[in-house]
Amino acid sequence: MSEQERRPFVSARTVAERAGVSRSAVSRTFTDGASVSEETRRKVLEAASELGYHVNHLARGLRERSNIVCLVVADMTTPIRARLVDVLTRKLQAAGKVIMIINTGTDEESVASALRQTLNYRADATVVLSGTPSAKLIETSLANGQQVVLINRDDPLTGCHNLSVDNEMGGREAFFLLRRAGCKRLALVTSTASTASLLERERVFVEVAKEAGMDVTVMAAGPTNYASGYESARRLFGRSDGPDGVFCVTDLLALGFMDAARHEFGLSLPGDLCLVGFDDIDEGDWQSYKLTTFAQPFAAMGDHLVELLGQTVPAETGRRIFEPIPIWRKSVRPSAE
Repeated sequence: MSEQERRPFVSARTVAERAGVSRSAVSRTFTDGASVSEETRRKVLEAASELGYHVNHLARGLRERSNIVCLVVADMTTPIRARLVDVLTRKLQAAGKVIMIINTGTDEESVASALRQTLNYRADATVVLSGTPSAKLIETSLANGQQVVLINRDDPLTGCHNLSVDNEMGGREAFFLLRRAGCKRLALVTSTASTASLLERERVFVEVAKEAGMDVTVMAAGPTNYASGYESARRLFGRSDGPDGVFCVTDLLALGFMDAARHEFGLSLPGDLCLVGFDDIDEGDWQSYKLTTFAQPFAAMGDHLVELLGQTVPAETGRRIFEPIPIWRKSVRPSAE
């Protein structure tokens, strides 16, 4: 066994004895904003450095706020989820929060288990990035003193903060982009996931097109992934009346759709086909795609999340909607007018 492995646990009391100060002086030294003289602070920090002492924040959380924020995430390897996790963790860590990520499935029981873990660790807040926790489970978290923040969940739950992208705006603007490009035969590509966000983008796009006197062919070939987008293109272009303008409700679907359209049917973009995505994943900006899309404003959402969790007096709960940002690239023609 190495010397490091045999080293005994260093407690705050041990530091106090080495520094010749009280146990409470050690605690105040390592508590932001607490009153302690410069001389006492110097003694404590020198003793802590010599002994290799570190504050046990988890133990401190048994007596006060733990400063832990749990992120409950499903499908973490997908590009859009990975970007969201990256943005939120960076902003929360910069604000001094301790992040605990719970990787869960999309089924309710999996999410329920994840939420129970956040209570076991006495997290101050839980941020649900995916899944469908029931209202009862959310109420349990709230009853245990947690702040609960839901990302891109459209149904309101009392006592929670809900941060959502404006999917209605995205669906409407996607239609206008394709109409201005002169597209006559429209299609919408979605997935069988049927999440609230995807359904809202689909609903608005179809309704706005109908108001303009245009029909929309809706295609859902499978889950929200590249392969489903590819298969959707094969089905739509496997008949004589294939579309010349398509809105894919996620970029991942759009990339698969674009590859099938070009490689299996010899179509050019934006000459033969105009294509709009949603999410602005990194891959969409690759030279081989240059996908016109809408970015989810994760940076603004992250800033608002940090603001909510940092308030001494909890802010009034409710829903905050963020506008998607149009990203114009090369998969849609300029105005046909």
